[in-house]
Amino acid sequence: MYDIRWIRENPEAFDRGLTRRGLEPLSGKLLALDEKRRAAIAASEQAQARRNAASKEIGQAKAKKDEAAAQALMAEVATLKETMPALEAEAKQLSEALDKELAQIPNAPADDVPEGADEHGNVEKSQSGAKRNYAFAPKQHFELGEDLKQMDFETAAKLSGARFVVLQKGLARLERALGQFFLDTHVDEHGYTEVNPPLLVKDDAMFGTAQLPKFEDDQFWAVSGDVFATSTAAAGMKGARWGMIPTAEVPLTNLVREAIVAEDELPMRLTACTPCFRAEAGAAGRDTRGMIRQHQFTKVEMVSITTPEKSREEHERMLACAEAVLKKLDLHYRVVTLCTGDMGFASQKTYDIEVWLPGQNMYREISSCSVCGDFQARRMNARYQPRSYPRNVGLQPDHPGPQTTPIKPKPQFVHTLNGSGVAVGRALIAVMETYQQEGGAIAVPDVLKKYMGGVNVIEKR
Repeated sequence: MYDIRWIRENPEAFDRGLTRRGLEPLSGKLLALDEKRRAAIAASEQAQARRNAASKEIGQAKAKKDEAAAQALMAEVATLKETMPALEAEAKQLSEALDKELAQIPNAPADDVPEGADEHGNVEKSQSGAKRNYAFAPKQHFELGEDLKQMDFETAAKLSGARFVVLQKGLARLERALGQFFLDTHVDEHGYTEVNPPLLVKDDAMFGTAQLPKFEDDQFWAVSGDVFATSTAAAGMKGARWGMIPTAEVPLTNLVREAIVAEDELPMRLTACTPCFRAEAGAAGRDTRGMIRQHQFTKVEMVSITTPEKSREEHERMLACAEAVLKKLDLHYRVVTLCTGDMGFASQKTYDIEVWLPGQNMYREISSCSVCGDFQARRMNARYQPRSYPRNVGLQPDHPGPQTTPIKPKPQFVHTLNGSGVAVGRALIAVMETYQQEGGAIAVPDVLKKYMGGVNVIEKR
């Protein structure tokens, strides 16, 4: 979320960022609204100041026995009492209108983000591994899973509808193994702190990471009077709602909301393996077969909270952590830098990792790593306290040299980053299609065997 003071001081830079995203300039509209807001606030404050001053003058007039002046001042105070609520309401209404406008504006892209209107403008950064050659025509994951009788979309549809799946036996364990492997790697080797966060969050948390207000229709919502009526009614929360997390980015990033953390605590690196829920409101007709686009899926998320000076460096580090698990699985993938027209709402810069799926004969996204600057931090009021530093206060009497006193800088907004480390369901798809054998069995990658209870090959029994 933008600071209107920054827009006021940098209107050209603000509009340039919007233009790069394919949007119309907005500085003129926002600054006109801001001017009205500031005028309304000034009028309200002036009325309050005049009321306070007139109230004092009443006592002074009465002390001088000037009853006419006292009566005139009392009449003025009475009039101000009547007009002030309207002035305060106008200032509040204009402030809320400005906040609403600012909340719907995407983050400005970094200077080194490539220009482009859509995914065709993305730029390949690197590749890892090589495509495998097969002596047979490789199948897609859902063909393999259904042939093994361990991936059931039909039963899932009876239970929950479209875009759900029931995994069983070896495939269920393989998905669990992937999640454990990713977590262990990020915690033990990459220094992330494992977190088990809530899966239901309040509107404020969704707003903080910018799921709200723009993407409200993409979320699943649980309403207390509908889903949790008994427990929430007892807590006096009848009618409240919770969002089912679309990614653990939401609760992990919000761990620092409305807080001031010490600079020595940064960077704060967090990871979690959670179910995720997405309505996929804009995906009608896309990826209707298989597990590529599900309403419920498992993902390992990485979140970093850091200082402005370190955020770009942390972005590269996060990308390397996501790549590391794919290299250990010996999967072929490429990294692309998203262009201005394809990057996410809150992102300054995003790298996507696209894994090669032999059955589909195409690359598909498996991780997205973004640096958001202070965009989310402003929405969450998440700040850090910079370290104090000495200030020279000059020579003092009876002391041989200059004296110093510590200066404590003002708190600053943190920078936030998030990345998939990685999507477990899509990793399962990639492993199935990459490690498939003639006849439909799935070989277990070496790094997962310790999680599989001695199973080396998943095959039909």
